[in-house]
Amino acid sequence: MSVLEGVPIPAPGDTEILIGIEAAGVTLPTVRKTIEGSGPVTLGGEIAGTVLAIGTEVTGFRRGDTVTGLCFGDSYAEAALLDVSMASPVPAGADAVDAVALVRSGLVARGALDSARLLPGDSVLVTAAASGVGHLAIQLAKASGADHVIGAVSHRSKRDFVRGLGADEVRTYNELRGVSVDVVLDGVGGDLLTPALAALNPGGRLVVYSSGGGIISAFDLLVDAKSAVGFQLGYIARTDPQRYTEWRDGLWTLFFDRAVTPAVTKFSLEDAPLAHECVLSRRNLGKVVIIPGQSASDPRSR
Repeated sequence: MSVLEGVPIPAPGDTEILIGIEAAGVTLPTVRKTIEGSGPVTLGGEIAGTVLAIGTEVTGFRRGDTVTGLCFGDSYAEAALLDVSMASPVPAGADAVDAVALVRSGLVARGALDSARLLPGDSVLVTAAASGVGHLAIQLAKASGADHVIGAVSHRSKRDFVRGLGADEVRTYNELRGVSVDVVLDGVGGDLLTPALAALNPGGRLVVYSSGGGIISAFDLLVDAKSAVGFQLGYIARTDPQRYTEWRDGLWTLFFDRAVTPAVTKFSLEDAPLAHECVLSRRNLGKVVIIPGQSASDPRSR
């Protein structure tokens, strides 16, 4: 059960900015947090919107700017505080929904490809290809010079969507036997790791970025000199902020060049439980985004 409550709008601290939220991203880890909790939980996550107020030590942002970033509480609200270290500007010509759909999910996809050491002409398999990260990974792999990109999905109803992203081939998870690729980007984990690893050519690279767990056999890595690596965006943000910024700027360049276009399914704040169910059941096509100012209605895609 979800409950909407009215609370006072907070004042920003010295290094914070107050954002009027126009879009908030929905992710599987966030959804799982609501399921696993024993009571009401405050949700953080990806937000974007207009700067309403700034702290005394904040530089580089002004009231009226459109920004995006990661907040650690109250992302499902009309306004929230965002530490300036977690904020980045949204370029002119893009809006808050574009930013929430593109930036963090795109950074995960970009980082996974970077971790895979993708080379021009490589073949790539992307699992969870219709997800918020996966649908951008398909496009980024093509834009990065991959020769053949296969999207793997949970249900055949997603085939046309993934084909429309530029995938050369789309398969369901039970159709992966016989696939041979140089790189696998896995956003599912669990039992899918075994067929994902089996799909790699000798010397192939598996990058895991999901929170789904799973076990990889060391023998299966050794026998054909395959490799597996885990990618976590937060680690890059902490240890290599310059690379993080370069990836983010590159995403916006590809967005404006129309080489990468995020797909969005929108829900109102009142319909947040429906948004969560959509993600949990893996029915989403692209990024699921909550629009606080939108009236409760059936989800709309663009």
